[in-house]
Amino acid sequence: MAAAECQSRFGQSVKGLLSDKVGSCSGDVMALTRQVLKGSRSQELLGQAARNMVLQEDAILHSEDSLRKMSIITTHLQYHVEHSRNLQDQLKHLLK
Repeated sequence: MAAAECQSRFGQSVKGLLSDKVGSCSGDVMALTRQVLKGSRSQELLGQAARNMVLQEDAILHSEDSLRKMSIITTHLQYHVEHSRNLQDQLKHLLK
């Protein structure tokens, strides 16, 4: 009888240990799952940040191009203003 009782206690002890181990492993799996999800979210955020940087870079390049064109137009307008002043001076001289 003692052997049967010993075996029963041993079985219960093993079941308790296994139950604790399963609980511990379940906690570890949940922690790992949380970390994977965090990592996935981090990757998603990094990807979005990279896409936003590309869009910003395109906008900056477009702005630089527009500023270059505006500079050329300004130079042409200054040339035309100077030319108009010269024509005005010539016209005044001819009308005297």
